[in-house]
Amino acid sequence: MIRTLADAGDLRSKRVLLRCDLNVPLNDGVIGDDGRIRASLQTIQYLVEAGARVLIASHLGRPQGAPDSKYSLEPIARRLEELLGQPVLFCSDTVGPVAKAASKLLEDGGVALLENLRFHPEETSEDPAERQELATEIASFVDLTVCDGFGVVHREQASVFELAKTVPSYAGFLIQAELEVLQKLTSNPAEPYTVVLGGSKVSDKLAVIGNLLPVVNSLVIGGGMVFTVLAAQGYAVGKSLLETDQIETVKGFLKQAVELGVDIHLPVDIEIAESFKADAAHQTVSVADMEASELGSDVMGLDIGPESALQFAEVIRNSKTVFWNGPMGVFEFEAFSNGTRVVAAALAEVDGLSVVGGGDSAAAVRALGFPESSFGHISTGGGASLEYLEGKRLPGLEVLND
Repeated sequence: MIRTLADAGDLRSKRVLLRCDLNVPLNDGVIGDDGRIRASLQTIQYLVEAGARVLIASHLGRPQGAPDSKYSLEPIARRLEELLGQPVLFCSDTVGPVAKAASKLLEDGGVALLENLRFHPEETSEDPAERQELATEIASFVDLTVCDGFGVVHREQASVFELAKTVPSYAGFLIQAELEVLQKLTSNPAEPYTVVLGGSKVSDKLAVIGNLLPVVNSLVIGGGMVFTVLAAQGYAVGKSLLETDQIETVKGFLKQAVELGVDIHLPVDIEIAESFKADAAHQTVSVADMEASELGSDVMGLDIGPESALQFAEVIRNSKTVFWNGPMGVFEFEAFSNGTRVVAAALAEVDGLSVVGGGDSAAAVRALGFPESSFGHISTGGGASLEYLEGKRLPGLEVLND
């Protein structure tokens, strides 16, 4: 069992380092999707009401281990102020005199946001000693840490792993919610159980497919990854995304699925386009005719076709448990968003547990206008969710175990 806030005791006047995952889309200081910020609010508000002095830490993007204004968390501090309805002190550094001063300035129930953890290369260093150095610096001005960044628990990073070994550490409410859902997906899920996979690369999903095949009833595959699966069945896929080195592996899991009695659902039609552009000439064709269309043979599939979307939706609606990770097409382009939209709508109608598995899927349902309440759960950690379902160890959770 992991340690939770229920085990933390009296938090009044305690300096709490809250590790969140506030890695949101940010363009010229404008937040594109604040879903991860809102997902962190329950734990933040709990700590505030408990009288803790809350120092929030997060990463954003992939700065090269040095300060970069493009990746500053200051816009997130302003959004947090709006959502919390109280001031949020923004610190221009994660450690050092500025951060230590903030920890002393905060009063009970006060909140500060530290600057991007990844401005310090030690945060993601492969050297445990370097990570420990940063963790020790942070530990010098906090009393305990609460980890609520589910999107990073599959990584050994200073603020996630070493810090939790250095000071008393607990899981926040978001991590508890994520674990509860993932355990339902892996321990006696209600049947029929359907897993819907999309996204770009089949290689990213092979491990989760292998681990879930023995427990699922149906596997629905779309997105860019499906073209490697179609190629493994002998179809010509034009210039669509294709991992030729994975074709034999895909043949293996298709054979295993048959042996286990798992229904594999693949597209019967594809929305093909001349190029990867929002306004590219496009056409719906059967999977057998991708290279024999009016657009020529050098086409690329950018979405599942309308008939496939309807078939996928039927499988999903008739399921009691559904896990979906990865869009069905290039949903950012309106002409190639139908497959993802239809699948999301079907997921919203599931009479049972419906889980949107983070990452691009979560961004897609928000971008396409679906209320978050339409689904049983929207994960904040696509990579962490997949690794949990693969059966891998998650260091950020292991370190919270009693």
